[in-house]
Amino acid sequence: MPVSKRMSTIPPSPIRKLVPFSDAAKKRGIKVYHINIGQPDVETPPKAFEVLRSFKEKVLSYAPSNGIPELREAMAGYFSGIGYDVNEKDIMVTNGGSEAIYFAFMVSLDTGDEVLIPEPYYANYNGFAKMAGVKIKPLTTTVENGFHLPSEEEMEEAVTENTRAILICSPNNPTGTVHTREDMEKVFRLAEDYNLTVIGDEVYNEFVYDGREHSSVMHFKENAQRVILIDSVSKRYSACGARIGAMITKNREFIDAAMVLAQARLCPPTIDQVLSVALYETGPDYLDEARREYKKRRDVVFEELGLIEGVTFHKPAGAFYTVVRLPIENAEDFARWLLESFSHEGETVMVAPASGFYATPGKGKNEIRIAYVLKEEDMRRSIQLLGLALEKYRNR
Repeated sequence: MPVSKRMSTIPPSPIRKLVPFSDAAKKRGIKVYHINIGQPDVETPPKAFEVLRSFKEKVLSYAPSNGIPELREAMAGYFSGIGYDVNEKDIMVTNGGSEAIYFAFMVSLDTGDEVLIPEPYYANYNGFAKMAGVKIKPLTTTVENGFHLPSEEEMEEAVTENTRAILICSPNNPTGTVHTREDMEKVFRLAEDYNLTVIGDEVYNEFVYDGREHSSVMHFKENAQRVILIDSVSKRYSACGARIGAMITKNREFIDAAMVLAQARLCPPTIDQVLSVALYETGPDYLDEARREYKKRRDVVFEELGLIEGVTFHKPAGAFYTVVRLPIENAEDFARWLLESFSHEGETVMVAPASGFYATPGKGKNEIRIAYVLKEEDMRRSIQLLGLALEKYRNR
């Protein structure tokens, strides 16, 4: 039987598609440093595992479709604690932030509608958009200006009669850019002028460095009815395997519509929700330490990148990613070569080619995304390997 035609329209993950080559390298005895994927090695809050071990229910039953009350209350408490006007009725618990984005597309856009997204962007937006029948209209940003938004005139030029929403990820995956208050004001002026929904993917909201401030879509209270906030436990609490996220909005129509989708998939995993209550109740000390740790790793990465000839980069103010332009023509070929043909003292490094983070054809072909999710010494070694590999690759 043939595979459906729809599947041919959904691109593979640029983050994971080189995994077979990584697996083959490991079988040959090569140590691979994974800076291709946002899987932190920071420990998950221990309290979450204590809750898991103390789970005493005799039946693992369905949860409510919109999430267990205890979790929605814990989420509301967390967001109220950072100054957001959020209560448990505004929250739809989802299967990770991924489902929250899919729900946001489904409830705010119709088939054939367009959503504006600054590129490069999180590659899996492509799959969610295809599943929802939505077209992504890219707003191109560049490393030269730190991947900040284009001018208001350029943003307006991208709007068509089919544009219904704009999605802003800040702090950004894959660039690490933290959009300023001025950036966000541009977004909301555009949204008001063209009656657009504003979707804020803010799963890295706690990871902002150098005294910068996170400007949230939730800070624009006068626009609350057009705002959808995306959240997740994955990165904030280093709990990627707990597939718990949330779609949060003051718009009751959006929440009611999302409930129909939530009921169709029954519920998020019950145990992961119980565990996540403890995550959202984690005190600020944990997040402060995680923030300091990622900043140290970022600084090591940029110290080492500065020693590599021909590399163009910016120093990100948030998240734990950056997009780097390399002095080569094809980063995907280079990333595969790293795993198939290069090693130094029995070690190599795995990166994510950046072309998969762009919608515009030809963009990002000589760029990679680096995730600084490993401990300091491993990040330093990873970038040193990258430099050694570039020299050898260019001299082939």
